Amino acid sequence: MPTPAKGPRLGGGAAHERLMLANLAAQLFEHKQITTTVHKAKRLRPYAERLVTFAKRGDLASRRRVQAAIASRSRTNKSIVFELFENIAPVMANRDGGYTRITKIGNRKGDNAPMAVISLVMEPVSPKQAVVAEAEKAAEKAAPATEAPAEETVEAQVEETTEAQVEETTETEAKAEETKEA
Repeated sequence: MPTPAKGPRLGGGAAHERLMLANLAAQLFEHKQITTTVHKAKRLRPYAERLVTFAKRGDLASRRRVQAAIASRSRTNKSIVFELFENIAPVMANRDGGYTRITKIGNRKGDNAPMAVISLVMEPVSPKQAVVAEAEKAAEKAAPATEAPAEETVEAQVEETTEAQVEETTETEAKAEETKEA
């Protein structure tokens, strides 16, 4: 898993922090969003996103790694792993990263600790980006077939305009000569 930031750990020791992050991740996948302190949310983000990345792979080895990361002996956590692989991962299939969102919500009443809501981003990727990607693919497919005719039509248009300009200049010169003679 990602290396923790320098400084004091969230609980006391490394083992306690791992257990706390595993429990927070399990609750995040079960409820789709949780309210916690800002520091815990920031430590949870890379841990949870890594688990979602494993879930997107979908193979047995990934399932076992996620199960091991989220307390393997608990039956409820087995249902959470199932939820992650069967419901959350397909929604995140088109997303390249950024599976979680942290929103700061103010300070806790009792001890004035800064609080945040960390939630899974379940919306599909921006439709504008999807439309742009489809348009680029269509343009790439159509570009080789239409490049040659497009060039020919441009050249034909240039030739037609030059011929028209030549005719106009000869007509104006002829009118100018008639006015001089008269």
